[in-house]
Amino acid sequence: MIHFVLNGKEIEVEVPQNWTLLRLLREKLRLTGTKEGCGIGECGACTVLLDGMPVNACLILVPKVEGRKVETVEGLGSGESLHPLQKSFIDHGAVQCGFCTPGMLMSSKALLDKNPHPSREEIKEAISGNLCRCTGYQQIIEAIEKASEV
Repeated sequence: MIHFVLNGKEIEVEVPQNWTLLRLLREKLRLTGTKEGCGIGECGACTVLLDGMPVNACLILVPKVEGRKVETVEGLGSGESLHPLQKSFIDHGAVQCGFCTPGMLMSSKALLDKNPHPSREEIKEAISGNLCRCTGYQQIIEAIEKASEV
């Protein structure tokens, strides 16, 4: 049995100890916003926040989240209103195929939570672990810059 806070809610779930956080999120909890890309921590598609820090969910074994806080893309915004980053990504055409978007959003959120007004270089560094197959980096950086002005 594992206990943790997921998107602000207390969770208690039983899963095998050898499962990754990614597998728990997608298969057991049906939170499919977190994507599986490479499965080896290289692409950033599975980025979630663990105690506010961006991590690759494909590399985190479930026992490592015991008693901690996990935030996924489903935890951003609500049904009635988008998170400023989500709105900015849409407004700036930073969503193309969308596969990298959840990871980019979570890495960006971690940055803005820590540094509300980052420089362009700090933004580039923050998303350096997230690969975009559509090469939409310019729009993504602009979207993050604009969201930091809100």
